Amino acid sequence: MVFRLTLAAIGLALLAACTQEQQNKLGREIQNWTGTDGVLEVYAGDKLVRRFLKIDKISTALGTDDGKPRAYRYGYGVLDENLNFVADPGEKRVYFEISDYTNALFFQNPR
Repeated sequence: MVFRLTLAAIGLALLAACTQEQQNKLGREIQNWTGTDGVLEVYAGDKLVRRFLKIDKISTALGTDDGKPRAYRYGYGVLDENLNFVADPGEKRVYFEISDYTNALFFQNPR
C-alpha cells in the first residue's frame, strides 16, 4: 500500500512539473494509444447534414514541401447516414476532409 502511494505521489509530482503544453501532448498521446470514440457533426446553418462516428482523431494537413499547416482537417469515421448515433450494418467507414471554415462540432461520443 505504501509503495502504491509513493508511486502515485511521484507521478503527481512529475506531472505538476510539466508545462501545460507538455501535459496536453501527453494526454493526446494517451488518447491516440487508447482511442477516442469521437463524433463529428457538420452543419449547414443550424441544420445537421452529416455525422461521422467512431473517429479516433482528426489531423491537420501539412504541406509536402513547406511543412506548413493547410486550411483543412481530415480523418476516418463511420458515416451515420440516418443520423441515429449508431453505426448500423451497411454504414461504412469513410475518409473525410473538413475546411477550417466548416461549421462543425467534434466531441466524444456520450454513449
